[in-house]
Amino acid sequence: MSENLVIAIGRQCGSSGKVIGEKVAAALGIKCYDKELLALAAKNSGLCEELFQSHDEKPTNSFLYSLVMDTYNVGLTSSGYMDMPINHKIFLAQFDTIKKLAEEESCVIVGRCADYALADDPNLVSVFITADDKDKIQSLKELYQIDDAKAKEVMVKTDKKRSSYYNYYSNKKWGDVRSYDLCINRSPIGVDGAVDMILKYIEVKGKGKDQQQ
Repeated sequence: MSENLVIAIGRQCGSSGKVIGEKVAAALGIKCYDKELLALAAKNSGLCEELFQSHDEKPTNSFLYSLVMDTYNVGLTSSGYMDMPINHKIFLAQFDTIKKLAEEESCVIVGRCADYALADDPNLVSVFITADDKDKIQSLKELYQIDDAKAKEVMVKTDKKRSSYYNYYSNKKWGDVRSYDLCINRSPIGVDGAVDMILKYIEVKGKGKDQQQ
């Protein structure tokens, strides 16, 4: 097991989770992977990047989850799961890429079940970012230049998609406090406050590990 630190960030739509992840990465001098992970997974698997874009964090109803992970657990490589349905190819290619990244470097990974992929990694810090609905809607209005009604629609649909994806592929529940090391509502403390909390948690966790050794 490598000693690399990986911060996995789950986030509600409009919560500024990506921005928080980027700021945490900048403060630590490491990379933040969001959409960049799709390009890496495409390169590592030999699959077309457009497929990753079109299936990104989207739920599926085909084939049972247990079949997917049983297939993965027998040790199939990217070339070995080419006969699987495309949505499972995409997920497992990302799963492999996340594990490979954790072995190679410290980083921040936004979404894509990274906390589940690295669940056995003692150096993982899993975080979930939320915010009050009014603040999430305001963020989406500014980001996409849309009105309140459209922003709320985007928020609800995106969170439903992310929740279904996470719950299908992991053995945990999206947004459940028991699934994460740290859950933060960024509304009362702001983006920078959330960043500071994550950095402080990492510092305290590191001290705790040192005391146990």
